Amino acid sequence: MKILLKNGDELGLKDGADSKDAAKAISEGLARAAVAAKVNGKLVDLSAPLKEGDRVEIVTLKDKEGLEVYRHTCAHVLAQALKTVFPTCKLAIGPVIENGFYYDVDFKTPITMDDFSKIEAEMKKIVKADFPIERFTLPKEDAIVFMSKFHENYKVELIQDLPEGEEISFYKQGSFTDLCRGPHLPSTGKLKAFKLVSIAGAYWRGDEKKKMLTRIYGTAFAKKEEMDEYFQMLEEAKKRDHVKLGKELKLFALMNEGKGFPFFLPNGMVLKNVLVDYWRQLHRREGYVEVQTPMIMTRTLWENSGHWEHYKDNMYTTKIDGEDCAVKPMNCPGGMLVYKLTPHSYKDLPIRMGELGLVHRHEKSGQLHGLMRVRCFTQDDAHIFMLPEQITDEIKGVVRIIDEVYSLFGFKYHVELSTRPKDSMGSDEDWEAATNALKAALDELKLPYVVNEGDGAFYGPKIDFHLEDSIKRTWQCGTIQLDFQMPQRFDLEYTGEDGMKHRPIMIHRVAFGSIERFIGILIEHYAGKFPVWLAPEQVKVLPVTDRAAEYAKELVKAMNDMGLRASADLRKEKIGKKILDAEMEKVPYKLIVGDKEVEEKTVSVRKRGEGDIGAMNKDDFFALLKKENDEKIIF
Repeated sequence: MKILLKNGDELGLKDGADSKDAAKAISEGLARAAVAAKVNGKLVDLSAPLKEGDRVEIVTLKDKEGLEVYRHTCAHVLAQALKTVFPTCKLAIGPVIENGFYYDVDFKTPITMDDFSKIEAEMKKIVKADFPIERFTLPKEDAIVFMSKFHENYKVELIQDLPEGEEISFYKQGSFTDLCRGPHLPSTGKLKAFKLVSIAGAYWRGDEKKKMLTRIYGTAFAKKEEMDEYFQMLEEAKKRDHVKLGKELKLFALMNEGKGFPFFLPNGMVLKNVLVDYWRQLHRREGYVEVQTPMIMTRTLWENSGHWEHYKDNMYTTKIDGEDCAVKPMNCPGGMLVYKLTPHSYKDLPIRMGELGLVHRHEKSGQLHGLMRVRCFTQDDAHIFMLPEQITDEIKGVVRIIDEVYSLFGFKYHVELSTRPKDSMGSDEDWEAATNALKAALDELKLPYVVNEGDGAFYGPKIDFHLEDSIKRTWQCGTIQLDFQMPQRFDLEYTGEDGMKHRPIMIHRVAFGSIERFIGILIEHYAGKFPVWLAPEQVKVLPVTDRAAEYAKELVKAMNDMGLRASADLRKEKIGKKILDAEMEKVPYKLIVGDKEVEEKTVSVRKRGEGDIGAMNKDDFFALLKKENDEKIIF
């Protein structure tokens, strides 16, 4: 038989061959590296049989999917070890997550992280045994009987919820068998580096009314060196934790009186307003107008937008004058109403409408984390209303803005194209047209991207921007969503060149995403050591003597009058103490002034990270600081 490879070449194989045979036919090196395969776009085991005309792509640990298969196999090794060390435990689920995996388990006697060493020792035995991993299937009723025999009630419940007539797949390694869709590595011996990292509680199926299980988190890497690098990154991340630094630098507070609703302190408001000022400056330049829409609007609006049907569980609702209302989780429906206020001609389009809107979304308490996962946040939203022929240019314009923003802060990024989810609205034709338009814009920009199937918004496909911070972590921030649905649902119109009414196309887009979350990312990216233009306090003037205090005040006033941010430490403390405190506050510049500086109208400059850089004429220092601030120099 013949199969097709990723590059389009044909490969001849014997009838009944599998993907492992295909890898061997290509090269012995590829066969050794192979962990799974994609057959006609579906991820499968290497042992899955091939048929005439299949499109086959060999997956290795260099591929994202390959590492996920590797980690999922490690989750099964963990489960086998747990059943050996704690025979009475009941297994629930063990999926792959970012950077690792977890397994939810019901233990008769609670375990702690102190038990990890013996669990890992058993896992190493399983790896050393190099058990072949074999897939088999059973009809639904037989699968229930099979799992019941092992008293695995959580697995039985999962099987019972599957559709009737579906064959259920299992994976066997040694004496251990687990319910699983797969795929998996060919054998347990392929695992090289893994570690259990933490333990937590988790409700079965995420339902607070069901039993609390024990969730064991682990990670696995292709090489020990990669795992060591990962743990070094985690240690660095602890030092950069934005919650810790946010408290130390007096940026924001998290209080029980407002769980999930952060309090911004004076320093944090300076940082937030600097970002907002930059956003406004950039968008004025790019031809955007700014609007503000109400925070609470009626149920009928949210029914019309589709949010009441598709997003209600994440919304806060209330009644006003006996009428059902909702606190807005998104700004877009309000933007639709603003557009409809005025008749529009094709000559008016595109209209680029920005809104810094405070939105509220209900998140479960266990998912809240600092500024990264909150219940209210400011979206740097914009909605672009355009003609069909303007789609590509407008998308390219948004990409250019987002690229400019991320480059300013020193972020690299990669792009994902997310396609239609199961819970969506609109016709197949509209979705296909919208998805193709996004692809066309990315192709014209020659911007590499990966396709994230089924992760689009319920009203349209989207382009997501994942930025990489200074310790190589990625964060999803910017997004561009092409929407054919909202203009239809709100009956938006413009008068075309032919004098007839037409429907505009719409883009939703953000650059920061959530300003609060972006601040959290910046805190960790810079480890609290903000560049001058972002720093809540740019200069601290430290007088050595009481006689220099008046000069310090003059310097501060001069800088503040220039639109810079400076203060003086007038405490009766030794200069060493003042310098140390300013260093702890991560102020970019410290100016030491004594009698000599007063007489010569100079300043002795200390720069964060460099120490003493010598004396400067005060006006020269002002010019240096102003340049760094106005040009938004990163370092």
